[in-house]
Amino acid sequence: MDWDKLRIFHAVADAGSLTHAGDALHLSQSAVSRQIRALEEALGTTLFHRHARGLILTEQGELLFEATSAMAKKLDSASARIRDSEEEVFGELRVTTTTGFGTLWLAPRLTKLYEKYPDLKIDLMLEERVLDLPMREADVAIRMKEPAQADLIRKRLLNIRMRLYATPEYLAKAGRPEKIEDLQDHRLICQTPRTPQVQAGAQLARQVLAFDQSSTLTVNNYFGVLQAVLNHIGVGILPDYLTADFPGIEQVLPDVESVEIPIFLAYPEELRSSRRVTAFRDFIQEEILSYRRQQAGDST
Repeated sequence: MDWDKLRIFHAVADAGSLTHAGDALHLSQSAVSRQIRALEEALGTTLFHRHARGLILTEQGELLFEATSAMAKKLDSASARIRDSEEEVFGELRVTTTTGFGTLWLAPRLTKLYEKYPDLKIDLMLEERVLDLPMREADVAIRMKEPAQADLIRKRLLNIRMRLYATPEYLAKAGRPEKIEDLQDHRLICQTPRTPQVQAGAQLARQVLAFDQSSTLTVNNYFGVLQAVLNHIGVGILPDYLTADFPGIEQVLPDVESVEIPIFLAYPEELRSSRRVTAFRDFIQEEILSYRRQQAGDST
């Protein structure tokens, strides 16, 4: 059905006059009349009864007017929300990141984002597979390496390292390792070597596992590794961004760590002006800044 003809029909039905509708639409009466006749022919029905004092909708015309009225209300609402979008943030935002970062760092902080933008709908996709942002598999990505895809806006958020952690309770019971060789006497907790993960973490795990521990626990994500460490099962390989939120663990063998791992935020160039993306980007940057300040305070 021709949208332009529907628009003209709605104006005529609302005004009850070809002349008044034409004035509102800046069209001649004859042009409006032709469009109405064409619409009636396309539908195979009569939409108006013609009277000397104006036009009256037929039963079929009433049905169509109900539909165009509903459409007009939705369009007005959408138009208003678009105008208001300069001030408001609403709608769906699809965010992808790794399972570890998403569950352990990002998700617990989303309360602040929702408090500021209660109408935001976030679809958080946690997986190690890198989703295709230009193909709009997601709107925003937080990744542990610089995205290689073209046409992306990217920002380096911070650098992290994989380190060794344990609880004071575990260390009091099992003893504190003084050198890396001592780890063979401890239960090592790490990601399963065959699980997709940050390469730097896998390299550190291989370095430590080379000492042939008698007992190990491997898990397919860092959430599981953290839970095992918190429950005093052994020494775990974990990302250092956890220390701000989990003061109940402490670093073991400070000299043993991975190389630096950059964390990048990226989104398609076409979403540069999206209020949802801008709000999320600013929120992440504020949280990163807060995290850095806390880290700096803890180190002094």
